[in-house]
Amino acid sequence: MSGALITTHVLDLVRGQPAAGVRVLLNFNDELIAEGLTNKDGRVSAWDREFALNAGPYRLIFDVEPWFAGWDQQSFYDDVQISFRINEVSQHYHVPLLLSPFGYSTYRGS
Repeated sequence: MSGALITTHVLDLVRGQPAAGVRVLLNFNDELIAEGLTNKDGRVSAWDREFALNAGPYRLIFDVEPWFAGWDQQSFYDDVQISFRINEVSQHYHVPLLLSPFGYSTYRGS
């Protein structure tokens, strides 16, 4: 099964636009299973490898410090980690990140 059932995007809340160029790691059971880079729309359009979607704990790790540094902006965060659990492997899981230098928010999207 392809990793297309887990998607994400990053929105820069300060500039009010997508955050392009953010490295994103995807872990399952604390093991790296894929990584991607946000595109001009702030979305990871493709993971670097295929993976099976299994029930259990996942974590998205957004490497935000280099992205902020590219804007000459200091950030309180080196990275942002979002842990979530998948129980039903046939569903789509969209996990957005709304980001600013001193805060962030997330939700289960559609």
